[in-house]
Amino acid sequence: LEKLQFYIDGQWVDPVEPRTLDVVNPATEDVYGRISLGSAADVDKAVAAAKRAFETYANTTREERIALLEAILEEFARRHEDVAEAIMDEMGAPWGLARGAQALSGPQHFKAALKALRGYDFEERIGTTNVVREPIGVCGLITPWNWPMNQVAVKVAPALAAGCTMVLKPSEIAPFDAMVFAEILDAAGVPAGVFNLVNGDGPGVGAALSSHPDIAMVSFTGSTRAGVMVAQSAAPSVKRVAQELGGKSANILCDDETFEKAVAAGAAMMFDNTGQSCNAPSRMLVPRQRMDDAAAIARRVAEDLKVGNPRDEGVQMGPAVSEAQWTKIQDLI
Repeated sequence: LEKLQFYIDGQWVDPVEPRTLDVVNPATEDVYGRISLGSAADVDKAVAAAKRAFETYANTTREERIALLEAILEEFARRHEDVAEAIMDEMGAPWGLARGAQALSGPQHFKAALKALRGYDFEERIGTTNVVREPIGVCGLITPWNWPMNQVAVKVAPALAAGCTMVLKPSEIAPFDAMVFAEILDAAGVPAGVFNLVNGDGPGVGAALSSHPDIAMVSFTGSTRAGVMVAQSAAPSVKRVAQELGGKSANILCDDETFEKAVAAGAAMMFDNTGQSCNAPSRMLVPRQRMDDAAAIARRVAEDLKVGNPRDEGVQMGPAVSEAQWTKIQDLI
């Protein structure tokens, strides 16, 4: 599987400078695809396309944007299995999770954006002042690998609804579902330059997006370390910055009639998506006198779990996304 081009100005185009990256299937640890890593020059091309498109797209009507989001949803329905296949192979989600949750999250966010758009007050009278809400401009969108389609759609859908244009940098670890997404938007008739995709890593593309003078807002989901760098890069041009830096929280359980059910549910939630979710309750705080009970309940849940290749029937938990991530988990343990 080779996807060596970027989606810029409504076309699949070659990178300015050829530089490839192997994409590894974490279930087999084999290279199963290659992408190109972009550079600041590719970002310049994509931002220029988005800036041109903004002049027209920002002036589209509510009805035109509703029709566009509805067309995207129709294409999503046609490509659902393709999105799920990509997520299963690139980040190791078991088929049931990839198909029933990961891929499904894309259209769910577009439905939510449609609902908000239909009833949104772009113009409001407050006292003697008329407040008009306008699209901010070109948005730089940087997304992670753990829920790849979820994080792409949760950024792109409201940006389209608001009248913004954008450049997306998906995770280079899990890039192929985003490339299917670009095909979906293209087939749905998203105007050239409104949505652009440039693959790459943080230093090569992420930094160029967050510091680009023609990008008005950057939306980032990822680590705190990278989030700090995005904010610092955005500061000189006074960009609007939206960050979701994750972080798992404690699961606090009381000693009452829900205890056994709560322990079991908390343990099961940790195995979902191999624990690679920012809302995974990775610490469980229980009353001291119930420690042994909690351990026994959690052990039963673990023993009933089917772990294996994401493609195998009935598998509930697949691999960690990469060797680097697996090593990080071992260090935490």
